[in-house]
Amino acid sequence: MFSFLARRMITVFLPTLLGLSMLVFGAMHLIPGSFVDVLLGVGQDISAEQRQRVVAQYGLDQPVPVQYVKWIGNVFTGDFGTSLKSGKPVASEITSRLPVTLELAVLATIASLILAIPAGIVAAIYRGRWPDTVLRMVALLGLSVPNFLIATLLVLFVSTKWSVLPTTGFVPIADGLWPNLKSLAMPTISLGALLAASMMRMMRSSMLEEFGKEYLTVARSKGLRERSVVMTHALRNSLIPVITVLGIQTGYMLGGTVIVEQVFAIPGIGRLALDAVNQRDYPLVQGTVLFIASAFVLMNLITDVIYGLVDPRIRVGGKAQ
Repeated sequence: MFSFLARRMITVFLPTLLGLSMLVFGAMHLIPGSFVDVLLGVGQDISAEQRQRVVAQYGLDQPVPVQYVKWIGNVFTGDFGTSLKSGKPVASEITSRLPVTLELAVLATIASLILAIPAGIVAAIYRGRWPDTVLRMVALLGLSVPNFLIATLLVLFVSTKWSVLPTTGFVPIADGLWPNLKSLAMPTISLGALLAASMMRMMRSSMLEEFGKEYLTVARSKGLRERSVVMTHALRNSLIPVITVLGIQTGYMLGGTVIVEQVFAIPGIGRLALDAVNQRDYPLVQGTVLFIASAFVLMNLITDVIYGLVDPRIRVGGKAQ
């Protein structure tokens, strides 16, 4: 297992992040305008000498490749640079927002699992009947509607029309668990809808595939109750494809926090990244995007490890390669 993880780190994790860092760094410098324009403005009272001093102060007068090499070299030592806007280290800016985004992502994942797995099992058991039809239609709706539209509709009806939940804002756990959960209820639904729909469809397909295998026929012939056949034998073997969806979609979900956190005014990493883009804060944008990408790749690595724990045959196959 250790050699497998080391091989994945060298051949996938590091090259992916290095290529992404180049892409993000180059894209930021292609955006019209710069941090200097945001900081000083574009008024006639700003002289060229003043502008040049600010550019030199932040090292923006150097060639882009030189800026990239310096930045990526510092990243490998744990220094993501300093925010041009706040003057604080990028790492501290990210860590201060990380608990909020992690809580939102964990809540969305848990809610998705609670809904998707039972729904997928029920849809498979009642294949072709009305429960299956209804659940598939709901899943298709969850896959089709983007999370920003779900968020907007929730704000419009649940908060504005019905005044059930707070419209925007975030309440820390320190101020009370129930107010904290209420403030994250609608963001959790918006963020977890796609994950729940994907896992429900995958769970249904995987269960139907298992239902057609001979070992379940043998289990039934031994006198086992149908509940035991489904929940004990078929369910375990059906979870491997679901783990795949969970690992991939959780990574995408971290990227989806950018929109959801902006709509609901949640002070997480997604909103931090969007504010940094608007302010042309190059180090902060690069740091946040690199962090989200690292989390995405890490989730795929964890998924591979879970494969080996759920099905030892995968672990053995990985060693044989």
